[in-house]
Amino acid sequence: MGTTNSNRWIKSTCAYCGVGCGIEAKPTPDGRLEVRGDTDHPANYGRLCSKGLALGDTVTHQGRLLMPSINGNDCHWDQALSYVADQFGAIIREHGAEAVAFYVSGQLLTEDYYVANKLMKGFIGGSNIDTNSRLCMSSSVAGHKRAFGADCVPGCYQDLDMADMIVLTGSNLAWCHPVLFQRIKSAKTERPDLKVIVIDPRTTSSCEIADLHLAIHPGSDVALFNGLLAYLAKHGKLDHDYIADHTEGFDLALASACHDTDNDADNAEILSRITGLSVQQLTAFYQSFANTEKVVTVYSQGVNQSVHGSDKVNSLLNCHLATGRIGKTGSGPFSVTGQPNAMGGREVGGLANTLAAHMEFGNDEHHQLISEFWQTNTLSDTPGLKAIDMFDAIDSGKIKAVWVMATNPAVSLPDSDKINRALQKCPLVVVSDCIADTDTTRHANVLLPAQGWSEKSGTVTNSERRISRQRRLLPTPGEGKPDWWIICEVAKKMGFGDAFRYHHEAEIFLEYSKMTGLGNHATTRRPLDLSGLSDLTTEQYQQLSPQQWPITKQTTQSHHKELQQTRNQHQRLFSDGVFATPSGKAQFIAVRYQPPASQTSHAYPLVLNTGRIRDQWHTMTRTGLSARLSEHSPEPYVSIHPEDAKRNNLDDNLIAVITSQYGQAAVRVNITTDVKPGELFIPIHWNNTTSSAGKVCSLINPDTDTLSGQPEFKFTPVSVAPQAYQSEAMLLSSSPQDMAEFDYWVRQKVSNGYLYRIASTLPPEQLMPNLARYCQYENGRELSFNSAESGLYRYANIQQQRLRSCYLIATNLQQQDVTWLNQLLVEPIDVTTERSLISGRAEGRLAAGKTICACKQVGKNTICQAIKAHDLTSVTEISASTQAGTGCGSCVSEIQHLLDEQMLVSSG
Repeated sequence: MGTTNSNRWIKSTCAYCGVGCGIEAKPTPDGRLEVRGDTDHPANYGRLCSKGLALGDTVTHQGRLLMPSINGNDCHWDQALSYVADQFGAIIREHGAEAVAFYVSGQLLTEDYYVANKLMKGFIGGSNIDTNSRLCMSSSVAGHKRAFGADCVPGCYQDLDMADMIVLTGSNLAWCHPVLFQRIKSAKTERPDLKVIVIDPRTTSSCEIADLHLAIHPGSDVALFNGLLAYLAKHGKLDHDYIADHTEGFDLALASACHDTDNDADNAEILSRITGLSVQQLTAFYQSFANTEKVVTVYSQGVNQSVHGSDKVNSLLNCHLATGRIGKTGSGPFSVTGQPNAMGGREVGGLANTLAAHMEFGNDEHHQLISEFWQTNTLSDTPGLKAIDMFDAIDSGKIKAVWVMATNPAVSLPDSDKINRALQKCPLVVVSDCIADTDTTRHANVLLPAQGWSEKSGTVTNSERRISRQRRLLPTPGEGKPDWWIICEVAKKMGFGDAFRYHHEAEIFLEYSKMTGLGNHATTRRPLDLSGLSDLTTEQYQQLSPQQWPITKQTTQSHHKELQQTRNQHQRLFSDGVFATPSGKAQFIAVRYQPPASQTSHAYPLVLNTGRIRDQWHTMTRTGLSARLSEHSPEPYVSIHPEDAKRNNLDDNLIAVITSQYGQAAVRVNITTDVKPGELFIPIHWNNTTSSAGKVCSLINPDTDTLSGQPEFKFTPVSVAPQAYQSEAMLLSSSPQDMAEFDYWVRQKVSNGYLYRIASTLPPEQLMPNLARYCQYENGRELSFNSAESGLYRYANIQQQRLRSCYLIATNLQQQDVTWLNQLLVEPIDVTTERSLISGRAEGRLAAGKTICACKQVGKNTICQAIKAHDLTSVTEISASTQAGTGCGSCVSEIQHLLDEQMLVSSG
């Protein structure tokens, strides 16, 4: 149902990762949005992570794109839409359909995606529509299609509860998909015999529950899983009946795997050198997999984001096929997606190399079915350019117009300096977004204000193929419109009106659902089938509960009744051993280990890995609006092993310059043994709006997987060196500031304002007057402390007991706890706060320390003081005392680390 029986809480879906958590939201009289987990939703049963719990913090109108504009001038919608249609039309007439492109996003709803694909491939007649899902899921798509005949995740989340062994490979599930991690953690608590194996070059929070952590060398996944396949064959652990009855190509795949290693002693040593794992570790993993019947292998970006990503996917799929662990309860390979609607976009044809509804280029029957269904004679018949190739074509001038929807490629694509140059010289850049100022909107000729999450209405599909409604919760500020409406209005103005006359998103969904049934008969069935939803009434669509496809007419005889009953059903694909290939049999794919395409050198001796952190997501255009999500990791950083730090003259918390052949970044140093010698890790989230040089994609190798087109985000050779500076500063301001004059800066959202961290080559006494210009307010009471001798300068401007701005300057601020600054713009300034501003050290209520638990807003000092005061000896006791760790649970490993530190201090 759309609402609970109180008629106040509205059911919708979280805006972040592909878990697809159900939420309930309630607008408050003061314009805020209360959010809680939906206990009825089968994806999360009420659980939410820190990001989901903070969704209400991100619906601010601040920074929103409110009006359409052309070349920087605000205009009416009709002017903007006509301009876009006329410009696209003129370019197509002069240069052809392949001279225009759409770059879309897993942030779009399925209905948005569907009409975007329909316009480009069906009526413009080109295929240059690709999506940012290319950056995270396309290798999985390629692997699925090669093995299963279709892009399908066979299992469901329930399998995580029922498995006897779970392998997490290339996935820091604890931070990137916390709700699924907590589900596994709960299962392991209830069943301690459940084995959890983590395969990751880094030690991450996911290792908290691991029985075995395999810290493989980056890029060696194929060797690891080929070794497993060879081990299964050698030790008689194959399911020969399943292989014979339901698969093809096994002998070639096994021969290829055995070429890497047949697990004899010498070859085991070779495999050990390739993977960086000991023979004992390899044997322990292989034995556990071989001897455990119910195994789920969860994989994500660490597998996909590679020039060999498709082969990595198929190497692990081969192992599941060889043991018949597909489509069975508690078993199967499980690709978890990074965006809320990456799956929905793949369904409708949002990738350049697919047509629509899992129908393919090169299939005459599919082409005819779609042409007749859309009533078009201009349907494209060849694949378009994948993301990296698309932007190369923009750079070379072959593509002369690009429409970017709900994504930020100027930050997120590799070799981002090149991407920005390409956008800068493209004759027409149209951007639909809800945020006014992003790295990408700065290149736009035309800006179109789109609705944001909480204002949009439609559907999304999560990682287990479950369709959920995203419902409108709040009014849209300014003149923002639904993406599907914007696309359809342009289509009408281009002369395609008859095909795009939708009155609301329900009509689009019903058309798409009907399309999935085209040609979907018993002999050539595509697993994707939503035809059972194709004759819903508008009211039934609005009330639609979460549904896992396939949903055929045979399974929904009475729509309204059946759809409510099937909400908690858990469907597995291929349980009957019949696949979507022409033969109906799954295909083993022969793959060989190949080293990463780029190798370290004297100039670039270290390997850079990238990924997400706990409380931020993508390029921070949403999570960066939340003060509480910004507290845990306020600056971009590089994790580096102590040996490499010493070798490169780096000290903890100082600034390092990271250099690759593509660009540079400047970030804080985090010295840790969580990474191995020779390897670095930098988060992906910062951009030119939030930092001076924290954009990691400036460094990234743009090479791609030749099959999937997915870039290599996990292996870029780099060098590292210290960045010299003479002073540091913290500037607290109630409004955003232009910090371009400073050598290094990072912006953090705090309550009612922004906190800037600054480093400069100027000494403190010269930095002070530059910084003072940002703190000029009339009629304010001023507090200041200046000491040229010690290099300390502090200033605050207070009006009517409210802080307007302040700064702290020193030669080095890293030894001080400055997190107390985060709350100063919220409450009236009292005497204790004034003392803190003058002394530069927190007193009283300000002394909670760095936020450890974002859900419950519990700081480091609060936890440490509770441990000391009450002699706490477990995380459970700390949680009971402070509430830390009682939200999403993703901070538990950090709480344990603090406990270990405190116990070590007390014992010493």
